[in-house]
Amino acid sequence: MKKFLAILLTALLAIGSLTACAGKGGETQEGNQKIGLVVSTLNNPFFVTLKEGAEKKAQELGYELIVLDSQNDPSKEIANVEDLVTQGVSLILINPTDSDAVVNAVMAANDAQIPVVTLDRGANGGEVVSHIASDNVAGGKMAGEFIISKLPDGGKLVELEGIAGTSAARDRGKGFNEAIAGKTNYTVVAKQVADFDRTKGLEVMENVLQAQPEIDAVFAHNDEMALGALQAIEASGRNIIVVGFDATDDAVKSVEAGKMAATVAQQPDMIGSLGVETAQKILNGESVEKFMPVELKLVTK
Repeated sequence: MKKFLAILLTALLAIGSLTACAGKGGETQEGNQKIGLVVSTLNNPFFVTLKEGAEKKAQELGYELIVLDSQNDPSKEIANVEDLVTQGVSLILINPTDSDAVVNAVMAANDAQIPVVTLDRGANGGEVVSHIASDNVAGGKMAGEFIISKLPDGGKLVELEGIAGTSAARDRGKGFNEAIAGKTNYTVVAKQVADFDRTKGLEVMENVLQAQPEIDAVFAHNDEMALGALQAIEASGRNIIVVGFDATDDAVKSVEAGKMAATVAQQPDMIGSLGVETAQKILNGESVEKFMPVELKLVTK
C-alpha cells in the first residue's frame, strides 16, 4: 500500500510539474525567443538611435535582442547573420550595408528558415517578409522642393550621394532629381559619392568647392555628409545652402543655429521599434504589410 501511494504521489508531482512548465511557457513565450538585429554601422548616430528604439521595444515586449554591428562591411554582415543562425534566433532584423551585397546574408537566413525584416535600406533579393523605412523618394523630393523655394530664380546645385548600391542613396537621389526635373534654371554641377560619412563629406566638398566657382545649394543624402560639407563651406568663407537628411541631434542643432538650412527628419527610433513590433506579429503567425513607411517631416529654423 505504501509503495502504491509513493508511486501515485510521484505521478501527481510529475503531472503538476508539467502543468506548471506549460503555464510558464505560455506566459513568457516572447521572453523565450531571441531576435537578432544586424546594423550596418554603429558609428552613425542615426543607426545608434534605431538600435535604441529596437532595444526599448524588445525589453517592453519581453524579447531578448541580440545586436551585431556590420561596420559597413558586407562580409562582416553575412558573418553576423550566420552567427545569429548559430545562436538560434527566431527572426532577424537587418539594416543592410548595401542593398545588393545583403542578398547573400538574407539568403543565409532563408536557408535556415529564419524570417527576415529589413530596416531603413531594402534588399534587392532573397525573401524578406517586410521592409520598414521612410519613404526616401518623398524625402529627397522634399529636400529638392525646399531648395527651389529658397532659390526661386534658379541656381547651381551639388548632390552628395550615400553609399552606392543602397536603396536609401538611390531613392533619395531619385526624389531630389524629380523635384528639379524640367526646371532648366537649376543645374546640378557636381554629383559625388561620400558614403554617408562626415569626413568623406568634408573631403569631397573641399574638392567640389575648388572645382566649382559657383554653388548655391548642397543636398546631402544624410546629415553626416551635410555636416562635413558645411565644415568645408565655412572654411572657404562661401555662403551656400546646405540640406541634409535624418535630423540627427548635431544636424538639428546646426539648423537651429542657422548654419544648415534644413534636414529631412526620419524617425530612426520608430523604425527600430516598429521592427520589433513587426517581428512579434510574424512570430505570432499574423500577416504584416510588405512595406511599412515611417512618416517624414522637414526641420527648418
